[in-house]
Amino acid sequence: MNYESHRAPPPVGAFPHAKRVGNLLFLSGIGPRKRDSREIPGVTLGADGEIVDYDITAQTLAVFENVRFVLEDAGAKWEDIADVQVFLTNMNKDFATFNKLYAEHFAGPAKPNPTRTTVEVGALPTPIAVELKVIACISAR
Repeated sequence: MNYESHRAPPPVGAFPHAKRVGNLLFLSGIGPRKRDSREIPGVTLGADGEIVDYDITAQTLAVFENVRFVLEDAGAKWEDIADVQVFLTNMNKDFATFNKLYAEHFAGPAKPNPTRTTVEVGALPTPIAVELKVIACISAR
């Protein structure tokens, strides 16, 4: 079953926000864009539409919010997250800050503490610096 969130920004391609297969919920790549807006939190674009500057903290927090929206709208919770794939466009500049924010939201006894892979990519489909790909494991509720 496919799920669309009415709170997260629409996908940038022909795919759903999430797809449930059995007890697994697979989220498509989620970025920091805002719904019903051209705004990308923490991004300053030049006249040519290219990134002039960005704030990885603002983008990361916006991504976490969008992931939460998609999870909740598909009937899952933050605590159901089992695996996270992180895509950063600048590992050297952004990894330490991202990792600190990640630990605040994911690590610890009351948090999901999922497995994780982080990779650097040359670019993402929109002018963003971070994207998450999430898998959640939910009960048959």
